[in-house]
Amino acid sequence: MSEPLPPFDGPLAPPAIRQEMALLRAALDATIPRKRPLGRNLLIGTWNLKNFGSLTEKWLAGPEDSPKRDFRGLWAVAEIVSRFDVVALQEVVGDLRALRTLMKTLGPTWRFLMTDVNLGSKGAGKRMAYVFDASRVELSGLAGELVVPPQWLAEIAPNALREQFARSPYAVSFQAADTTVILVTMHVLYGDKPGDRIPELTAIARWMAEWAQQTHRWHHNLMLLGDFNIDRLGDPLFQAFTSTGLAVPEALNAVRRSIFADPAQPMLDKFYDQIAWFTQGRSQLINMSLLSAGGFDFVEHLYRDVGMSRAQMQYRVSDHYPLWVEFGG
Repeated sequence: MSEPLPPFDGPLAPPAIRQEMALLRAALDATIPRKRPLGRNLLIGTWNLKNFGSLTEKWLAGPEDSPKRDFRGLWAVAEIVSRFDVVALQEVVGDLRALRTLMKTLGPTWRFLMTDVNLGSKGAGKRMAYVFDASRVELSGLAGELVVPPQWLAEIAPNALREQFARSPYAVSFQAADTTVILVTMHVLYGDKPGDRIPELTAIARWMAEWAQQTHRWHHNLMLLGDFNIDRLGDPLFQAFTSTGLAVPEALNAVRRSIFADPAQPMLDKFYDQIAWFTQGRSQLINMSLLSAGGFDFVEHLYRDVGMSRAQMQYRVSDHYPLWVEFGG
């Protein structure tokens, strides 16, 4: 069983919501592996939290309230995030009220790092962030945004990436026991058509391949995670993403990414969110073996007493499911 979170930083929750969170906690216990003693396992997650910004300080946001994310939805987010040692979050926006309340709810051992907002129409004012349990992992020194070398641009495609990434990939290194892993999170430009995403996917695949060769010499691991706006398994976007050897765990291929996906046909879902790394040659992970991987369907556990639709719930929690991987030494 998981350890309970600290008391939620808000008015006392109604009994129905406390019961809902207890059931959510039980579902998480049954789905996501528990945190073992330090060094025995490492749980890494990624989650596109739709427009994660402000917060309506009520247990249930009403029709006139804006934003729709309320204490109830944020508590659910906190329960899910608490299961990971480190989680990459996409779509954190300029207003940090929800993030700050999340951190208070997670408790004093939790920390976060984030980018500044990405300005301009393509950046859409969004940030990328890492939230991590400092009792389990610690920063190991590296944090920065990636920029494509100018000489690569013409090689990727004619006139490709003339403005660099719309939202620069964000890399941060973490140490868990005696293992160092560099996480690179990215939120690929959606564009007007799928082909608009190929240059960014091609550039990050090439960057990761060359960087992995270098980090291997220092016994560091390199992993890519985030929202890549890939439509289908095996399509041209997926091929660009995996063109230099990045591999996605097989277990994630049957996991739905969107709350609007058909549960009976997960393989037809959009493959937006991914976690990937190199599995062969000098770039493969060191001292890290995959134990399990999956996602978590929160929809069936939340707001059931008020009959909330998925279209409504996306603004309270998210329109994406979280993904996770578990590693052992």
